[in-house]
Formats: sequence, C-alpha cells, structure tokens
Amino acid sequence: MSKMYYLPQGNEVELFKAAAGMNLPILIKGPTGCGKTRFIEAMGEELGREVYTVVCHDDLSAADLVGRHLIDENGTYWQDGPLTKAVRNGGICYLDEIIEARKDTTVILHSLADYRRVLPIDRTGEVIEAHPDFMLVVSYNPGYQNVLKGMKPSTKQRFISLSFDYPKAEIETKVILQESGIDHELAQKLVAIAGEIRQLSDSDIQEAVSTRLLIYAAKLIAKGFDPYQACIHSIVESLSDEEDVLEVLEKLISLHFKKSLHV
Repeated sequence: MSKMYYLPQGNEVELFKAAAGMNLPILIKGPTGCGKTRFIEAMGEELGREVYTVVCHDDLSAADLVGRHLIDENGTYWQDGPLTKAVRNGGICYLDEIIEARKDTTVILHSLADYRRVLPIDRTGEVIEAHPDFMLVVSYNPGYQNVLKGMKPSTKQRFISLSFDYPKAEIETKVILQESGIDHELAQKLVAIAGEIRQLSDSDIQEAVSTRLLIYAAKLIAKGFDPYQACIHSIVESLSDEEDVLEVLEKLISLHFKKSLHV
C-alpha cells in the first residue's frame, strides 16, 4: 500500500500498472500543478521502483541523461546519468516537460520506447538491455506546446498516452484537507476560488491556479495566516504581474474571504 497520498481521478492507476506489467512507456499530458509528478511518485512507491526525475529544458543534453566521463585524482571514469541508472538497475525514469528538451536529445529514447528496450552508449561502446523493472515515463503541458516545440510524431507514437486535468472539486477538497489540516469549509472555499479562476478563459492569466498553490494557501491558513492574505500571496501574486489581472483576482478572493490589509 502506497504511503503517498494520491486520489485517482479515473483509470490512471490501472493503466499505469498494466503498462508497467507489459514494459510499455507512458506519456502524460496535463496542465502545471494538476498532480502528474505526485501520481508518478505514488506509482513508483506502490510498485517498489525508484523514480529518477529529470526536469527537461532547452540546454538538456544527451550526456545529461545518459552520463559522461569525469576526471578525479585517479584519472577518468564514467558516471551514469539518471536514464542509464534506471535502464541498468531498474526504476522509473520520468522526464518532466519533455517538450522543452532538444529533439536530438529525445531521439536517444527511441530504442528504449519500442520493442528493443536497449540504450546504446556511443562513448563507452555499451548497448545496455533494459532491466525488467525499467519504465520510461514522459510528460508535458499542452498549454506550452507550440509549432517549434511540438513533440516529434516518431517519438510521440511510441507511448501510451494519458491525459490529466485539475481534480474534480470533491477530490481537490480531500487533497487540500489531507495536505494542510484546515477545516472542510475553508477547503471548499479554496476549491471554489480555483474553479472561478479557471473559468476566466478571456483573461491574461497564462495558467490556471494549480492544486499545489491551493495547498500552499491552505498551509498558511492552517498556521494562522489571514485567509485573504494567504490567497493573495499563494495564488494571486503567483498567477500574474499585470495590474488589471491582479485587481480582478483580488476582487474574486474578497468575495470569499474578508479583505484585510495586514496579517
């Protein structure tokens, strides 16, 4: 039984376990802060597999994933990267925001994401056959995707795909209660605020409020922080720098919590 608190939203647990049992890679799509990383960590704990997490970015090189030669007082030696460690020893290699990685970096995943399940390492001459417990998981936020940073179809079609979204209200309320210890009424108010912000589709907010930010606000409130100010610092200021947007969000918060100027 997993010790990490995770509430399923659909069939994602069954799908993940089935994929793990068949050595199939998984691609998870969903907005920032909707629970993708927590889900994978919970699955790693339940399956008894270590999770190697890599946050992808523009400068991520193949060496950052596979490994590189280093030098110490005894000369040069090879050090495995997180991908190679998972392939060699077993575990879940989780590449977060795979869209941000360079395409020439993601190409090295191809031989691991199909029937071959091998990792060739040119610099050492090795061709490592994946451990039976190796699993490849990647994720990205479709909201970030653009023409220049779309995933190559040849990469995308190697994965089983799973879509995530923000939790349903009753599930999000339970998560906040579990993570913060505030009372049920306060948790429901925070979830209601999130729901209203997420409906502001015509605003300049680049991303909707995440469950993570709601938990931050709840934790501040649980520590005795004023609820209005907790929402301002955890939610409003994190979503935008634009004065007109901040004003709209502050008014929305004041509909749920009495406006206060000081903590």
